[in-house]
Formats: sequence, structure tokens, C-alpha cells
Amino acid sequence: MATTVPKHEHREEEEEAAGADDEDTGAQVAPIVRLEEVAVSTGEENEDPLIDLKAKLYRFDKDGNQWKERGAGTVKLLKHKETGKVRLVMCQSKTLKICANHLILPTMTVQEHAGNEKSCVWHAPDFADGELKDELFCIRFASIENCKSFMEMFQEVAESQKKEESEDGSTAAGLLEKLSVEDKSEEKAEDKTKEGDGKEEKAEDKDAEKKDKKATV
Repeated sequence: MATTVPKHEHREEEEEAAGADDEDTGAQVAPIVRLEEVAVSTGEENEDPLIDLKAKLYRFDKDGNQWKERGAGTVKLLKHKETGKVRLVMCQSKTLKICANHLILPTMTVQEHAGNEKSCVWHAPDFADGELKDELFCIRFASIENCKSFMEMFQEVAESQKKEESEDGSTAAGLLEKLSVEDKSEEKAEDKTKEGDGKEEKAEDKDAEKKDKKATV
């Protein structure tokens, strides 16, 4: 009498065979392509961060007469190690797209946005889109403390830039004054030289006249 094997037993045998095929043999397979580590430049290597806060940025659309969101991410104030110039830069957290990038100028002021202590506004010639545009920005923070910290640092930087500008102006004025004094000294020296040359010419003329008189006599 023929015996029949249940179907589920055949399935178990097939699964065991498949499992045996998937067992780790200990062989090492070398990757087809080797990827080398590449150093990525952030553009901030020569700058020191003065402030680094999460926020949401808006710009005022003059045509539509309304605020439009620029992006949510991290806003930084970065001071250049050599020039001392400070710029504001903000990138979107997900795409890393730059939504604000401009220098803090001595003429800039920041003020609280009316009716919202977590927000503040300021004007700036911005370069985020690759061309210089005059923008009215509004930035909103998660807390009042962060907003105050941002405003205080922003204003402090603007004041320091104003002092540096006045000092540079005084230095330039001093250099100009020094150059003008040197120029006057050189002019006087040239005048004296010309006077000396004139006296020598007169003396030569007198000698020539005397010789002429002797010759006629």
C-alpha cells in the first residue's frame, strides 16, 4: 500500500534546503567600488560663531504686501578671524539651502516685531539668492530669551563695526595729513633747489658779462 507524504512536510524540507544555502560560509567578498572620504567645505572655516540659534525666517514681499516664509533652520552670526567682519547666515535645516546671507553693517538696527516678543525685524542688503537685494526680514524664535539674545548680539556687532569704521576713518585721515605734510616738505625742498639753481645761473651770467667786457676792452 502506497504511503502519501503530507504537503507540509515537503515545504519544511524545501525551507531547510533554502536555509542551508543562505548559511554564512565565512568567505569575504571585496567591494566592487571603493569610496574615498572627501572633505566637505562649509565656507565657515575662517569664522568664529558668535551665536547659533534655531529659528524661522520670513521676508516681506512688497508686491504681495505680505510676509513670506524663507525657511526654518539655524541662524548664525559669524566673525571672520582676519578681517573682523561679522555676517549673518541662515540655512534651512532639511535642504541646507541658504535663506539669508549678509554682513552686519554699522548702519543696521534690529527691533522687536510689533505684538510678538519672540520675533524681530531688520533691513539688510542680502546675497542669499546670488544677487544683492534689499530685504526686510523677520525672524521668529522658540523663546523670548533667544530673541533677546539675538537682538543684543546683533546690535552689539553693529556698534562695534561702527567704532571700527570711525577708527579706520581716523587712521586714514592721519595718513592723509602725513602725506600732505610730506608733499609740502618736498615742495619746499624743490623750491630751494630751484632758488639755488637760479642763483647759480645768475652768477654764471655775471661771469659771462665780465668776460665779454674784458674781451671788448
